[in-house]
Amino acid sequence: MRNLILSLAILGFLTGPAFSQESVDRPLITVSGQAEVRVPPDEIVFTLSVESIDKDMLVAKNKTDTSIREILAIARRSNVKDEEVQTSYISVEPRYNVDDLDYEQRRGVKREFVGYRVSKTLAVRLKEIPRFDAFLAEVLKAGVTRVTNVEFRDSQIRKHRDQARAMAIKAAQEKAKLLAGEIGQTIGRAYTITESPTDSGPRNLSQNVSSFSDAAARDSDSAIAPGLISITAQVTVSFRLQ
Repeated sequence: MRNLILSLAILGFLTGPAFSQESVDRPLITVSGQAEVRVPPDEIVFTLSVESIDKDMLVAKNKTDTSIREILAIARRSNVKDEEVQTSYISVEPRYNVDDLDYEQRRGVKREFVGYRVSKTLAVRLKEIPRFDAFLAEVLKAGVTRVTNVEFRDSQIRKHRDQARAMAIKAAQEKAKLLAGEIGQTIGRAYTITESPTDSGPRNLSQNVSSFSDAAARDSDSAIAPGLISITAQVTVSFRLQ
């Protein structure tokens, strides 16, 4: 048994360096590929806030609820589906005349109760961006006090992200072929492929940029400018050198 263990140890010692040498000496070329797809947004997401103040809490609540019900009715008339409107925030708090004053301004001011502030916020997804102006004008009349978190989105983000990935892979392959060709070699099969996160990276990528302009939106009389959404991808690929 001792002789067998010794033989296996010797075999491992002899074969181990061979495998290690092969992994170290494997001829590879590693390159990165970047791509950017710019698409016009096809939906807009935003929040509408309504608030009322009254010394009677129920009166303040009823005022806010009346405006919210009117906004929901406007949304239905605008063909906004129920699942695309959601109450995202509710707040009831007492308010005093010194709440909006800083420390220095509060000196010498007698603190007095103003009333209860009742606030409600609706998150809305509008899938027809050109209708945003008209929709906003109507809800403002209904008592909206604040419009926030306006965000233009692409409902086909997965499709366009996959397209950016494919373009990034192609860019990496073309770069590897060019570099290998400069030293009289060619590339073989890919050995590793790694995708890098791009959400926090630069948006001005210069390789493989594809844009889809929206002429209809550009020529409309809308008072908003959705622009284009930038969807990026970056990959690192190692190819075998031949």
